[in-house]
Amino acid sequence: MEHPENSSEYKGLQVNSGVEQQSIINPYLRRGHFRRRQLSVGEMVEGILKGNITVLSQAVTLVESVHPDHYAKAQEVIDKCLPYSGKSVRVGISGVPGAGKSTSIDEFGMHVLDRFGGKLAVLAIDPSSERSKGSILGDKTRMEKLSQHPSAFIRPSPTAGSLGGVARKTRETIILCEAAGFDKIFVETVGVGQSETACHSMVDFFLLIQLAGTGDELQGIKRGIMEIADGIVINKCDGNNVDKCQMAATNFRNALHFFPMPDSGWLPKVLCYSGFYGTGVKEVWDMIYQYFDFVKANGYFDYRRNEQAKYWMYESINENLRNSFYNNPAIEKLIPLAEQAVLHGEKTSFTAAGELLSQYFNLIKE
Repeated sequence: MEHPENSSEYKGLQVNSGVEQQSIINPYLRRGHFRRRQLSVGEMVEGILKGNITVLSQAVTLVESVHPDHYAKAQEVIDKCLPYSGKSVRVGISGVPGAGKSTSIDEFGMHVLDRFGGKLAVLAIDPSSERSKGSILGDKTRMEKLSQHPSAFIRPSPTAGSLGGVARKTRETIILCEAAGFDKIFVETVGVGQSETACHSMVDFFLLIQLAGTGDELQGIKRGIMEIADGIVINKCDGNNVDKCQMAATNFRNALHFFPMPDSGWLPKVLCYSGFYGTGVKEVWDMIYQYFDFVKANGYFDYRRNEQAKYWMYESINENLRNSFYNNPAIEKLIPLAEQAVLHGEKTSFTAAGELLSQYFNLIKE
């Protein structure tokens, strides 16, 4: 488009044409030149056993992948790392949203590394959106000190619809981290409060973080999550909130007396601390290690590990059956027809589901 300033009536004024807009793509870029080389199973296992964080991260990504081609490779890596696992202390941390789980993990992790040494892996589970199916994966930003520690590895993972807010592959990730030399594992859940069984079935100690002013003894009794907690801590016990936290701790202790004694024989303790100021953290970890000494002495530690292995065997069976059903080509064609029949009132949901399962079992027999 010609500039009006270049007209003859405007003497002594001239506007030059601008530079043509260049493409944002480098014309000299060779496609595929920067593609990361895929590691073999042997190279990946070797890197994990050497404690290579980059290789460990790639292995975790492979395990979390839902691509069918990645499943077999991921299982092979896990099987070869399995003999080097099982030597860590696994702690599950849960609580209501806003209870200060991420801030507390930052303080807990620094305390454990400074006091006991070793290496710490934090598996932070981030909730996935029901609408967009995406996750922020931003818990690492709240762990400012721990994220800079050379002996710490923080891995946020999306729930991806998993029960209890624990990622479907978290247990396999624990095996990889243990093979990489991490002797302390933290598993942080999203804190939904009602379905934390999945986290409890993969850790040695389940720590429940609570806040003051969330109810009396009756509310504590109604919370089913308290039945599986090995320890309860009241966060934000600082400033003007100290008396409220002490009162909340008393209410929780009273509520615990209404529950039957756990199989471990350990009566859960209730403590107060401040994750922001780092006060009371030592007492929390003294309680956790007292628990480990107690359950290792009476044999419950090994019993619980064995029960967890059995639990996840059945969970794997359920998951594989589910995937086999939905990935069956014949069933994929029948599901839309069954949906339409249900929507139009021609069949009930239970009848449609029963017919789909019957057709699936007939296909398997053939």
